[in-house]
Amino acid sequence: MAIPVPGDTIDPHAHQIEHQLITASLELEKLDENLFRSPTKSLWVPARGRGVFGGQVISQALLAASKTVRDDLHCHSLHCYFLLNANPSIPILYYVDRVREGRSYATRGVKAVQKGRSVFAMMVSFSRLEPEGPVDILQRRADAVSDLDRKAYLLRIKQDRINSPIEIRIAIHGEGTDKHTPAMYWMRARSIPKFDAPFQKCILAYISDLNFLHSVTRAVLSNPANSNFQGMGMMASLDHSLWFYDHEFDCSEWVLFVMGSPRAGLGRGVVQGVFYDQSGKLIAVAAQEGVARGVLKRSESDKPKL
Repeated sequence: MAIPVPGDTIDPHAHQIEHQLITASLELEKLDENLFRSPTKSLWVPARGRGVFGGQVISQALLAASKTVRDDLHCHSLHCYFLLNANPSIPILYYVDRVREGRSYATRGVKAVQKGRSVFAMMVSFSRLEPEGPVDILQRRADAVSDLDRKAYLLRIKQDRINSPIEIRIAIHGEGTDKHTPAMYWMRARSIPKFDAPFQKCILAYISDLNFLHSVTRAVLSNPANSNFQGMGMMASLDHSLWFYDHEFDCSEWVLFVMGSPRAGLGRGVVQGVFYDQSGKLIAVAAQEGVARGVLKRSESDKPKL
């Protein structure tokens, strides 16, 4: 998430462990008909994260919204904004606004709140069904670097992926490929039973933020205008959208996430992605914009001297 709250401090060394069970990551307590709370024990901050993992907040907000609609209505699109960092030591309250209740469509607004401040906002549209009309690379990178802080960071991300409720296999990785070649990952939730469609969509919402914004790195570093950049210094999500085109997918089976960045500039980057099941059917489309700031290479004159 993007903007720190003055007066709120998150200990960068107090790393929350990512749960291996997706059900634990999506745990919500119902307080009232339109009010839900996530316990702090389930909240996770990624390595170098500025707050609770965005995909977890998205999926919990979608789950809260899904609990307020009829069983015959299914989420087909959502759009959300990250407003403030979510602190993992404070429960997140999800307020659901029943914006529209129709026979075929329903709309929900969800506001995530901590200490009286909105940290996240989402609009979700539901519709009635109509007739048919990456662990090894991290280890290799860690082995190749001499900087101890960088090595520790890469090994921590590797451990996150080992502990994650989502298993990832690389189909095509962005590293070393042309910037127009999309990165592709096979992803699935570990050891889950056959959940119904509303919860499957919550799992996919969680998956939709994994490795996503990192696709903008190639767009930044491969731009000739950025030849003096040596790497990415800051990346943070600003907004995130997800559109569902299937209601029968199963996240316990492998899902292919194809992602790429068409443009990066002015300190921001946009990424787009599509999800396919193993039969090749497109099940969802995702998009995200985020802060993407490169680190400039130091010239000889900039280097500290005795």
